Amino acid sequence: MYFPRLGVLHKAVVVLLLFAEGSGDVLELRDADFERRVAERESALVEFFTPWCGHCKRLAPEYEAAAARLKGTVLLAKVDCTVNSETCEKFGVNGYPTLKIFRNGEEASSYDGPRTADGIVSYMKKQAGPSSVALHSEAELDAFINGFEPSVVGFFSGDHLELANFLKASIALRDSYRFAHTTDLGIGRKHGVDRECVLLFRPPHLSNVFEDSVLKFADSVSTATLRTFLRDNIFGLCPHLTSENRDRLRSGDLLTAYYDVDYVWNPKGTNYWRNRVMKVATRFLSRELSFAVADLEEFQEELEEEFGLQLSDGGEMPFITIRTRAGHKYIMQEEFTRDGKSLERFLEDYFARRLKRYMKSEPVPETNDGPVKVVVADTFDEIVNNPEKDVLVEFYAPWCSHCKNLEPTYTELGEKLSGDLHIVIAKMDATANDIPPSYDVQGFPTIYFAPAGQKDQPRRYEGGREIRDFISYLEKEATNPLVFGNLRDDL
Repeated sequence: MYFPRLGVLHKAVVVLLLFAEGSGDVLELRDADFERRVAERESALVEFFTPWCGHCKRLAPEYEAAAARLKGTVLLAKVDCTVNSETCEKFGVNGYPTLKIFRNGEEASSYDGPRTADGIVSYMKKQAGPSSVALHSEAELDAFINGFEPSVVGFFSGDHLELANFLKASIALRDSYRFAHTTDLGIGRKHGVDRECVLLFRPPHLSNVFEDSVLKFADSVSTATLRTFLRDNIFGLCPHLTSENRDRLRSGDLLTAYYDVDYVWNPKGTNYWRNRVMKVATRFLSRELSFAVADLEEFQEELEEEFGLQLSDGGEMPFITIRTRAGHKYIMQEEFTRDGKSLERFLEDYFARRLKRYMKSEPVPETNDGPVKVVVADTFDEIVNNPEKDVLVEFYAPWCSHCKNLEPTYTELGEKLSGDLHIVIAKMDATANDIPPSYDVQGFPTIYFAPAGQKDQPRRYEGGREIRDFISYLEKEATNPLVFGNLRDDL
């Protein structure tokens, strides 16, 4: 939830107050009344949950706050699957929380939107009412396009095929974009409308001298062509990155300038730095890199986790990072200068491949002579990517009970193979170190085998967790025959 001028503690208090005020606004449904109650509303969002689910507990206050704000517009309801198994089974619920959108009692789609109150409200407002709002006057058009989100408006001279195609596209794309239409071309005259067309209006607070605020869609209207046009143009040269749109903006390589971004209380100061980023960005438009600005406080936890930046470290100047789609990260070490020269130098070095990637890493161990070698990000290449060694590496989390249970067995494995000069048994704390992109670690423990001479093709270990299982696997996969110490007879 975004409260621009409140500190972290005050934000927490406000969320709790909203939760208290919103209690009871989420309708609890049961097997006996689910169909009847959902059918009473044109649009409804239903959460299928269990009382013991941690993710459900974290969602609860945000869901309640959203329900209070959407009251009378969109119904927010919930179903406890521990006591209403019939309904949950009917809709194929097999994980918690599962959220689904219903229209007039029928399941319309899964809810894949944000899990914050602001995000839920924004997402579900697009689901309420028609997929495209009918506009009848210039005042209605102005009101529609003068918000904080982009707007897509179709101007048509009558009720015919192009309008029908536009409305069809708006239904398919309503989850991501705001649509409106009119059959009076005159109300768009001040925006250059003199014939049928579709216009994309970027939010007024993001207008700038480097790009057009209004773009015309030139193709014949269809869902596919309109989707492509909006995907390529909706964000513009340097959009405002938020927790709600970050997944879409980060689908490619992205440079982000973090500072005090506040379009409610300080739009002039916010755009002062954004304009300086955009001025430099125009020099690199032909390169495969997008640009954005983001609020330093909103992304505090993420920046601390990924870059080790504390909020107190941030000054007046923007903090610049690049994240690539391959998972590589870069930090601009030089302070951002008002003339943009430091950012230019950073980008020139980036495209010339002169920058060193940022890696979050624990300190290199002073000694590392145990049977299981400790790997940190700064020693990953040295140990795991050693081209002459086979390496079995475990990615673990200190708090993971399965990892703790595995530790004695894994240590024993290391001891048995401690005399083999061709193989290394290793482990890495995946919560304290960056993991190379070629290693997909979604849970703990995750174990990979990196063969000698094939470090670009690590293989996930899917076998059992007993000594015999590991030995059997390595005897089959190792580049050289295993060499055992005196513990071989214990197998």
